[in-house]
Amino acid sequence: MMDLAIFVVAVHALWLLLVIFGALWTRGRPVWSALHISALIWGILVEVGPWPCPLTLAESFFEARAGAAACQASALLNLLNNLVYPNLPGWIVASAGVAVCVFNLAIYGRRLWRALLRRRAVQSM
Repeated sequence: MMDLAIFVVAVHALWLLLVIFGALWTRGRPVWSALHISALIWGILVEVGPWPCPLTLAESFFEARAGAAACQASALLNLLNNLVYPNLPGWIVASAGVAVCVFNLAIYGRRLWRALLRRRAVQSM
């Protein structure tokens, strides 16, 4: 079960990296852009709403099944947990998460605005 807990925390860390840096990678990739925008909206909802993240629930389940108390967990699990859950007040983590999501959405908004301007310029020729 510890291996599953480590796997889920690693997936969670990768998911967070996708949410944070995804807009840099999705340019010119409409399907990935749509998935990233969905992930951003989900991230905002999880941060401000009452819903728990399914990955967090899975992590807790597998850690509990493995009997991993905070001091008994493997070094890799502790490292990944510290990356995913920094030792900061919850409101700071939530605010930073929402800010990152809003910043990424602003990138998409700017891309859309520029595309509309280009389209308007082509149509006026």
